[in-house]
Amino acid sequence: MTDYQHLSLDRRDATLVCTITNPPRNLLNAPIVAELSRLADDIEADESLRVLVLIGGVEGIFITHYDVGELTGASDVARQRESFGSGVELHGMHQLLLKLQRLRVPVIAAINGTAMGGGCELALACDFRYMARGGQIGLPEVRVGILPGAGGTQRMTRLLGTAKATQLMLLGATLDADTAERVGLVHFAVNPDCLMDDVLALAAELASRPPLSVALIKQCILQGSEMPLEDALRFEQEAFWKTMRSEDAARLMRAYLQSDRPLDQQ
Repeated sequence: MTDYQHLSLDRRDATLVCTITNPPRNLLNAPIVAELSRLADDIEADESLRVLVLIGGVEGIFITHYDVGELTGASDVARQRESFGSGVELHGMHQLLLKLQRLRVPVIAAINGTAMGGGCELALACDFRYMARGGQIGLPEVRVGILPGAGGTQRMTRLLGTAKATQLMLLGATLDADTAERVGLVHFAVNPDCLMDDVLALAAELASRPPLSVALIKQCILQGSEMPLEDALRFEQEAFWKTMRSEDAARLMRAYLQSDRPLDQQ
């Protein structure tokens, strides 16, 4: 894979652990966004990879937030323009997070501490979110006069519903790990010393699943949720028959018929 300045890669069987490091505060910025985008392209080209894990490389921090100094420069530019128009291309952060969502492999955010603003938005684009106790997560952009501009208003609302998303974003609230788990912002809150063990156990289980099924389930969820129901059912039906034609389906269904174990233990 490509050499990266801010990303450290650790291959563990079919799982790739990517550590994002930008000390001292682990701020997200344009160079890191570009590197993560290249990494997503590399992963898509490597069919032996089954799971991607993202974790912060500074103790107690996943991503503090996007670099406000960089945003201040963008604000200066924005104030010189009358309009950005509806036809403007999505910026690099949007393109990255869409690319991560559309990866054929599951992406796990191992949130090892603070994840505000862009860090929260990065986690929201992942398929699973495990969060270590001790940090805070949320979208407090309103406190500096902006809004979550990398999909936060859309992904948080789709995840939590309009009432809770409105409450959190208009108040600029952040949540601890246990509260984030309770409201559904993260899947699991864990003790810091258990985070990677739990994440890697999930990664191993996901890596053991048939890759075509995993990839198509992700597609059906992501794309189908944006379609009218009847169109989504047709999309699902086509994906279903793709899995039915696979060698994994033929092998695993026959094995199940010959097994004494129930389906949820296969």
